[in-house]
Amino acid sequence: MTAKQIIDHTLKTLPSDLDPQKLPRHVAVIMDGNGRWAQQRGLPRIMGHTRGVDTVRELVRCCDDWGIQALTVYSFSTENWKRPPQEVSVIMTLLEQFLQRELPEMMDRKIRLELVGGLQDLPNSVQKQIQKSMGTTSQNEGMRFTVATNYGGRQEILQVCQALAAQVKQGDLNPEDIDQALFERHLYTVNVGDPDLLIRTSGEMRISNFLLWQLAYAEIYITDILWPDFDRAEMHRALWEFQKRDRRFGKVKS
Repeated sequence: MTAKQIIDHTLKTLPSDLDPQKLPRHVAVIMDGNGRWAQQRGLPRIMGHTRGVDTVRELVRCCDDWGIQALTVYSFSTENWKRPPQEVSVIMTLLEQFLQRELPEMMDRKIRLELVGGLQDLPNSVQKQIQKSMGTTSQNEGMRFTVATNYGGRQEILQVCQALAAQVKQGDLNPEDIDQALFERHLYTVNVGDPDLLIRTSGEMRISNFLLWQLAYAEIYITDILWPDFDRAEMHRALWEFQKRDRRFGKVKS
């Protein structure tokens, strides 16, 4: 057993220095650094994406083991289509394979899977696997695992605006009735709510068009660790840092 495997085994349950009553309910993750991880090792970029899939699998297990209620990961942005076609093709294949291979364990763990974004633009085989995986897990009542694929925060907000504008045009909605609650009912995250914690790997200080509306009051944790190296020990550090934060939501202490 490697040192990393020993650490992960000892962190099978929630670390004792974390308060289970103060865990973030919903964690969002920008998984960054796959390409750099591979390049640092003299490997093709696609090897970083392959290793990154393993990290996703372990993070899902970790969040489920530790009692996190919802996990959302940013797997492919609307801007990522600008990458080399071969790399995009590999990412799509890895997504399809991940959904196929992880479905039995998601069922065992009662995890409900959702994919959000412009799914209609994905390859047909990927769309079919998405439909199968989401349909199979739709009645599960455990952790909610959301994969944002071909997703853009600005695009999501525009879609909500267009949907509400169409209702106004049809006479089904008065403009003055549009409030925050109504707006949020049209977001992809309507069933999981806003993230409490955003984790970004690779040290980049930006949110990259991810959940722009939903991250308004999220605590942000940036780590220099590249995504393929993000493990339970790193998740432990992120949650420990989160629990030190004073979340006031605009208020002041009395």
